Amino acid sequence: MLYTEKNVLSALEDGILYLEQGDRLTPAAQDLLRQRGIPFRREKPEHMTHLNSRELVPKTHPRIAYRGKLDTLEAEILLCLKEEAMPRQTLEEMLDFCRSLMRADVLAEPVEERKLHGLTEAQLRHRSHDPKRYYGTDHILPEASDSLCLLKLNRLRALIRETELLSYHAFPKRTDLHRALNRLSSLCWILCLEERTSYNKGGSTWTSSLKN
Repeated sequence: MLYTEKNVLSALEDGILYLEQGDRLTPAAQDLLRQRGIPFRREKPEHMTHLNSRELVPKTHPRIAYRGKLDTLEAEILLCLKEEAMPRQTLEEMLDFCRSLMRADVLAEPVEERKLHGLTEAQLRHRSHDPKRYYGTDHILPEASDSLCLLKLNRLRALIRETELLSYHAFPKRTDLHRALNRLSSLCWILCLEERTSYNKGGSTWTSSLKN
């Protein structure tokens, strides 16, 4: 196909023009792409994917692996939201936060500070490290006898930890992403502690044991 100045813009895909074997550009079309800073490439190899609108990388790239794990994390949160007796509001906050982490990666933006479960980053850290003070229990070891809610929250916590580890490989210097995922893990641990406390008291629905 011969791409002219008239039809080249309509053929863009994610801001890039892909040319198949035999495709050509008119001089005017080349000038247009150059003036607007629009890259053009030959057909994208199957083993490559977009890191951003201008850069192709292998699908094994650490940032692509991180994005895949973050996508899996979001899927797990959505499954948790389908369960009864789950902290729905907090899980929805976590889902939105995970999606903001994806935006922070793709757009190279800093991670926004926000409260989760009504707690700041510092409060999440303190409560997860000192459960005796805030929840009246030592650190727990999840057991098969625990509620299904707790076991699924614990699995979610483990998945967050896997995502955090991948973030170190993908972004060695992005401490904002590392810290955000670490606090998300702390939140999951807090939810497990709250659920164990409620379950042991015979609670059948989610109850929060937060103390001021």
